[in-house]
Amino acid sequence: MSATPDRPDFDPARQLEIARRAVAKQSFCVLATSSARNRPHAVGVVYAAVDLSLYFLVGENTVKVRNVRENSDVAVCIPVRKYPMGPPMAVQFQGTAAVLAWDDPHIVELRRAGRLKRITSFGAENAPGTCFVRVTPKRRISTYGLGVPLRRLLRDVSTGARSVEVPEQPPA
Repeated sequence: MSATPDRPDFDPARQLEIARRAVAKQSFCVLATSSARNRPHAVGVVYAAVDLSLYFLVGENTVKVRNVRENSDVAVCIPVRKYPMGPPMAVQFQGTAAVLAWDDPHIVELRRAGRLKRITSFGAENAPGTCFVRVTPKRRISTYGLGVPLRRLLRDVSTGARSVEVPEQPPA
């Protein structure tokens, strides 16, 4: 099931806002990268969200950084636990990744504004060989379970998928 515009209760603007709130509230995701030779790599990482872009503080010599430098196409899955019982929910998207240095003007501005505290407040800013990876969603964001009444979801788990277009974002 894709965007589900056929459902009378589906509102793309509302669904996008639900996804934005979930991305902002969470702090852990699975980042999937692939090398130039198409060798996949998936890893759990902590992130800071700035609108719909995710920022990771990572080691310069990690597989994920090497893969992003070779292939900027990535995928992200953010698990979202809303209820102690019932199916797990998620936000997922394909994105474009970039490796950014500590002194990149965009990173400096975000750090000054306190927007990256979630990932820099553990003393990692002093660790040698660290950098940032920024992931910006491409055309669509998909969700599972978010914005769907729990009763409907429990009756039929196939009704949980939603997909919405991402508005154009200014280049960072």
